[in-house]
Formats: sequence, structure tokens, C-alpha cells
Amino acid sequence: MNRLLWIILILIGLVAPFFVYPVFMMKLLCFALFASAFNVLLGYSGLLSFGHAAFFGGASYITGHLVKVSGLTPELGVLGGTVFAALLGYIIGSLAIRRQGIYFAMVTLALAQIVYFIALKAPFTGGEDGLQGIPRGNLFGLIDLNQSYTVGGSPLPLNLYYFVFALFCLGFWIIHRTIHSPFGQVLKAIRENEPRAVSLGYKVERFKLIAFVISAALAGMAGSMKSLVFQLASLTDVSWHTSGEVVLMTLLGGVGTVLGPLVGAFTVVTLQSELSSVGSWITVIIGITFVICVLLFRRGFVGELGRLLKKSL
Repeated sequence: MNRLLWIILILIGLVAPFFVYPVFMMKLLCFALFASAFNVLLGYSGLLSFGHAAFFGGASYITGHLVKVSGLTPELGVLGGTVFAALLGYIIGSLAIRRQGIYFAMVTLALAQIVYFIALKAPFTGGEDGLQGIPRGNLFGLIDLNQSYTVGGSPLPLNLYYFVFALFCLGFWIIHRTIHSPFGQVLKAIRENEPRAVSLGYKVERFKLIAFVISAALAGMAGSMKSLVFQLASLTDVSWHTSGEVVLMTLLGGVGTVLGPLVGAFTVVTLQSELSSVGSWITVIIGITFVICVLLFRRGFVGELGRLLKKSL
């Protein structure tokens, strides 16, 4: 059943750009990977980070700089952004995991604000204007990611879409393997009862740090993808609002579920797209939606659905 579900989801992803606006789909894939990466930390390690935008946005700046200024190909730019996010995750994680609960969250937020300040003041980031005009380039020096194909009278950037989709599948596969491995089981044990995990001999801080680095690296991959899709790396990517959005996506979809972050990302991105005409009121509407969903679906959409299915069986 699980294998059939994955095959169906992959097939939907392959045909999606022919039925849905491709740029919307690529934005959705970027944020779905971002939320899934965050869920590794919150859902399976029990660590609430309010600073994950530092990895998402920091990687987008690094990728943009590598591609635009250094002239690297897009796959190397994404790799560079991902590695940077992993290193940044190691530094921030090494400091943050020494604290627990709200103190951990506040440390990650404070360190992320430092990254935001650097993005604002550093000479290569473009300041408040951001890093604009990031070229998409040629994948492996051969495939032009700017090329569009006319299907049904509409130009579709299929090369770029399938590149983003392939990266999403790779990232999601890494997440799936991580949480279903013995390492993932230890993370769940730490989340459920940390003192017991310590008593069993597990080096809890080491496991937390590894989970933090994996989560940061994949969040950075998502940010790198977004910088190529929109050809822009901006302060919004590293702001605390973005950190709040990914928390919202994960909670709406279902913390600690595999598909929950995807559903949450789809919900938030769709609301933002459909309600863009209402201006600043979109924040109020999304906030009200979040409150209603938390009251009615305390485990998130996927979490409540899974509970109902188990109850019926």
C-alpha cells in the first residue's frame, strides 16, 4: 500500500506542470521540502526551532552568489548552498542543543537574527534589494533551465520544473530513510523520554546535533531551489516570518507524520496564492485558519486522518 501511494504521488508530480501553473508547483515543492526538513527536527526529535529561515535563506544567498558571481552551474550552486546550510546548522546546533524547550527555541531565533543582520549588511547580498537576477544556467553545462516548451499554447519551463522535482524527491527520500532507520527510532525515543534514552546509554546531544544538521542541510537545499526558481534571494527568506511559516505548515499538516508537512505546505502556499489580492489581510486570514484547524484538528490534517483510519480498523 505504501509503495503504491508513493508511485501515485510521483506520477502526480510528473504530470502536474501540464495542469497546474509550473511556478506555483515549484514554489510548493520548495516549501514542502522545507517543511519536511523542519519536521525531522520538531516531529521526530521534539526540538522546536524558531530560526530555520537562517538555513533556508542563507543557502539561497550562497547559491545565488555562486551561480551569478562565480559562474557555477546550477547543480553546483545548489550543492554549495546545501553544504553551507549544513555547516551553519552544525554551528548553530552546537550552541542551541545545550538548552531545552523554550530556551532552545529562543537561542535558535537569536542566532537566526544574526544571520538576518549579516544578510542585511553584507556587501554581496544586495541589502534590502536582495540578490536579484540570479541566472538559472545550464544543468551539468548541457540542459538550459531557462528553456520553455509550448504545450497547449502555453510556455512551460519543464527543464527547471523537473530539476526541482528531482531535488525534492531526493530530499524527501533522505528524510524518509532517516526517520525509518535505527537512527530515527533513537530520535523518537529521545522525543518521548529523554532521561530514559540517556539511561540506555545513548549520547543524546550527538543524536540531536546530527538531526539538526540534516534538517538544516535539507532546508538549505529547499532555499537553494527557491533562489533558482524566482531568480531572487531576499531578506524575506531569512526573516523570522519565514521561520514562523514553516512551523505553521508543519503543525497544520501534522507533526511527526511523513505526509503532514506536504499537506501543510500545500495549504499555506495555496492560501497565499489565492488570497494575494487582499493584501496584508492575508496574514489575518491565515492566522484565523490556523486557529480553527488547531481547534478542530489537534494532530493536524494527516494526523487526524490517520487516527480516524486506525479507529475504523
